[in-house]
Amino acid sequence: MHAVLVGFGLGFLVAVQLGPMSLFLIRSTLRRGWAVGLAIGAGIAVIDGVYASLGAAGAVPLLTIGPLRVVLGLVGAAVLCVLGVRTLWSAFRVRSGGELDVEVSGPGRAFLTSLAGTASNPATIASWAAIFAAASAGTGRSAGAAALLVCGVALGSATWVTTLASATAVVRRMVGPRAIRIADTVAGLGLLGFGGALAYS
Repeated sequence: MHAVLVGFGLGFLVAVQLGPMSLFLIRSTLRRGWAVGLAIGAGIAVIDGVYASLGAAGAVPLLTIGPLRVVLGLVGAAVLCVLGVRTLWSAFRVRSGGELDVEVSGPGRAFLTSLAGTASNPATIASWAAIFAAASAGTGRSAGAAALLVCGVALGSATWVTTLASATAVVRRMVGPRAIRIADTVAGLGLLGFGGALAYS
């Protein structure tokens, strides 16, 4: 049980950090509602759990292969930039019922987009490996303890993104179209910035 609690705390605190997918979740929840926000949050939590598992399994050495790291980084940067451009486009065009299909799609499409966007930064595995190295000292190095730690990470991440989607859905009822366009602009620029930083690194 101790390992689950440690993992929960780690997953929650890592998810709280503002990143590209947090911006995407906020923007999409403002536009499409709570169900879409929850779907995006579920995608984030799934990938956090997968990356935590890879960190626990010691997959970090794969990222030392130069060409593989470059390819994964460029793919990740491209995904973030596409999301950023799409978000900015939504912010600046006149909305008269002419939305793109991808913008009016439901939770299923949002979940898949979230999986791709969250997985777009495989260097996150290295972060989780470092976290697991420190956390395993206090929770034990057995396979059972590692599995409980990974479950805790996924639960902690899911708790934060559910809280964020729910709070944004409440705010959505109080804001008008102008505020949503501002949120689109901020999220779009943020996604492009994260994508550019990933491509540069």
